[in-house]
Amino acid sequence: MTLKHYNSIFKISFLVLFLGINSVSFASENTNKKFSPNEMIIEHIVDAHEWHVAKIGHTHISIPLPIILYDEGKIVMFCSSKFHHGMSSYKGYKLEIEGENKNKIVKTKGESMEADEVANLPLDFSITKNVLSLFISILILCLIFIGIAKSYKRNEGHAPKGLQSMLEPIILFIRDDIAKPSIGEKYYKFMPFLLTVFFFIFLNNVLGLIPFFPGGANLTGNIGVTGVLAVMTFLITTFSSNKYYWIHIVNTPGVPWWLKFPIPLMPLVEIMGVFIKPFVLMVRLFANISAGHIIALGFFSLIFVFGEMNPFMGYGVSIISVGFTIFMGLLELLVAFIQAYVFTFLSALYFGMAIESSHEGH
Repeated sequence: MTLKHYNSIFKISFLVLFLGINSVSFASENTNKKFSPNEMIIEHIVDAHEWHVAKIGHTHISIPLPIILYDEGKIVMFCSSKFHHGMSSYKGYKLEIEGENKNKIVKTKGESMEADEVANLPLDFSITKNVLSLFISILILCLIFIGIAKSYKRNEGHAPKGLQSMLEPIILFIRDDIAKPSIGEKYYKFMPFLLTVFFFIFLNNVLGLIPFFPGGANLTGNIGVTGVLAVMTFLITTFSSNKYYWIHIVNTPGVPWWLKFPIPLMPLVEIMGVFIKPFVLMVRLFANISAGHIIALGFFSLIFVFGEMNPFMGYGVSIISVGFTIFMGLLELLVAFIQAYVFTFLSALYFGMAIESSHEGH
């Protein structure tokens, strides 16, 4: 390797270390408080009412987000900056920073910050960090694919160019290697959903690896988001299914009669499978993406844990932590594609099972 290559590696390592330390800066005004890896990791993988960018000294750099509450028949709206990172209340509401209601907005009986002043939890429809990340990813996808669609119209019959040439092999891969083999002749009905879910998951997986705005949100590591995607797969599978699909569930061919009567064991297993399949889709994506973030943050936590013991140990461990984090980042890029592929492939497989005819089933 040349000196130029080593210089590039050094710059990348320094950038990752700088961004990582900023991303895991412990938000505590008390500098004597002992560093807690558990609190830091949980704080960075859960949703938030503001988009924290960095902390320099005691100054928090964050993007305030809209707070939208429904309480006692009225809608209350204001900016999350009014909470001052959970240190102040506003209009009788405050953002809890500890306790059982941590990261939730609670209503107080007055402006006091005492715990016993908490009255109830209003309905929270706020634009949180994950919601804003969702809007950003939708905007990016719309800009990309509307642009590609226009390119196809302008260059009809010509070789693809630019972004179109980069994404066309992926689109053809989803069509020829996922949809057609799994679904069959009617694959075209499901292509819009399969393309959307693949690029949505892949884009948000990649954005989650970027430690600065507009990246850093753990959107596909949020079980609510993966749950909605799984429910969509379940609904499309259910409403697209034909009679042979349900016949195979309630009266599976090739299964001994004593597994169906007098106790319908196999039909019960098959019916449970109808709900277990989307549940597995939800948990697999959520667990794999969250695990990747937890491992990366765990490596950064080692810097602060050893740094509390001895500053020189912290500096020494930082070299190893940054090296492992770079490796995990490259591995997570692969995982980002694999998880999008697996979710899309299994969805296509379920669609194919739902619409297959009796002779295809045999």
